[in-house]
Amino acid sequence: MNASNAREIEFVYDFGSPNAYLAWKVLPDIADRRGAGLISTPILLGGLFRLTGNRSPNETFAGVKNKLEYEQLDIDRFVAKHHLDAFRHNPHFPVNTLVLMRGAVAAAALGIADAYQAAIFAGMWENGQKLDDERVFDSVLDAAGLPVAELSQLCRSPEIKQQLIDNTQKAFDRGAFGAPSFFIGNDLYFGKDRLREIEEALQGDQRIAPEI
Repeated sequence: MNASNAREIEFVYDFGSPNAYLAWKVLPDIADRRGAGLISTPILLGGLFRLTGNRSPNETFAGVKNKLEYEQLDIDRFVAKHHLDAFRHNPHFPVNTLVLMRGAVAAAALGIADAYQAAIFAGMWENGQKLDDERVFDSVLDAAGLPVAELSQLCRSPEIKQQLIDNTQKAFDRGAFGAPSFFIGNDLYFGKDRLREIEEALQGDQRIAPEI
């Protein structure tokens, strides 16, 4: 994972985050509007949590009255605003994403990162599939026309495993503590609610007209 430049959005993600899915759906339009590049960096969110001492919102806010309800309201508003009608909560959540994220690194090495990302995000947050079941995972890849055997073999390779570890460590070293995170140059933004600020940053001194 290299530091992104000032005209490039780096999207640091784990498939296990619903907010990463929601941001992924919106980011391409932002990049297109601002003439910016968009790159994706897969990390292991659990590994990042271990490095930072962070925990998932379900754990962190479990005892906070109304907090998780507001988190759901925030998602509902985002979905409605951006017409993301395909979004569904995964009934198997939380899903172990270790193999999924190794697969993302492997797919990038094979030059099929976009197709892999689309298949797994859809399986997780549109179709509600239990993707930490190997048979389900393989069936999703096969349905998307992706090379199941080659990806499975690469996921077990020391090089791919190490690359995912390195991606996660570098994200931590640059200040990330959760997903989705975004970098523009060396500037870190966290969470889907920072997409507006990302677009403003890409505009430079020009401000986006306030929403009514």
